[in-house]
Amino acid sequence: MFLYLLNFKSIILKKRKVELVVISDVHLGTFGCHAKELLHYLTSIKPKILVLNGDIIDIWQFRKSYFPKIHLKVIQKILAMASKGTKVYYITGNHDELLRKFSDTTMGNFAILDKLVLELDDKKAWIFHGDVFDVSVQHSKWIAKLGGLGYDYLILINRFVNWCLHKMGREPYSFSKKIKSSVKKAVKHISDFETTATDLAIEKQYDYVVCGHIHEPNIVEKSNKNGKTLYLNSGDWVENLTALEYHKKRWKLFRYSEHNYTEDEEDLFEMENLISQQLVASIVFSKQINSF
Repeated sequence: MFLYLLNFKSIILKKRKVELVVISDVHLGTFGCHAKELLHYLTSIKPKILVLNGDIIDIWQFRKSYFPKIHLKVIQKILAMASKGTKVYYITGNHDELLRKFSDTTMGNFAILDKLVLELDDKKAWIFHGDVFDVSVQHSKWIAKLGGLGYDYLILINRFVNWCLHKMGREPYSFSKKIKSSVKKAVKHISDFETTATDLAIEKQYDYVVCGHIHEPNIVEKSNKNGKTLYLNSGDWVENLTALEYHKKRWKLFRYSEHNYTEDEEDLFEMENLISQQLVASIVFSKQINSF
């Protein structure tokens, strides 16, 4: 029985090995969060290091009435990855800032931090959420909360519209992206954010600066008179469904696509924990038998 389960697990659960994965702005506990898609992604990879770069749980909008089972499964999956050897760094953001009181706490492979520096093949990566550059977040949190609530309902309406467009065979449309791109001030904000982050990284002589916060996935080399650095933003799991991956000395921006995951694979994802439990039970049972 034990060998059967072991062979079965090795056949169906082929995971893609990655040295480092960075995700941010998941916003668990909100209507806009694509928890199911994130769970598929996490189950398909086997990273040595997983960095959760802020706003993973949306404490600002946390409602006891809305935290579905699939959102809880994402948390369980992350903890399971840590228990199986993945080093997990949880970097706090503005929407989960209540966790900052636990900064520098380490429990096994799981650590809570405000910022992180990683050595990647003789190069330094400076990783932080990025809300410290956002004046509106620092000084007008109540406005940001109200804006977030409206954004939440905008996402719900957008999902319904996209469902209708899909049925009509047309491309999806993003309300919030259209609004953002049409406002010059918002575009300037993104540019200022990237410039501030990269200028500081160049000053501190970091090769990579990795952020989240602005929901704008990007990989671009930035330079000024003092030098250059590679700016990376992991995007979000509300609209863009993106992650940063570092493997074999190269960075890649992963974009989730439903076409990469079949219904059969979804069933396999659900079976993973069950198989793991059966494996443990088989080992315990075998030891009990041998002890007699």
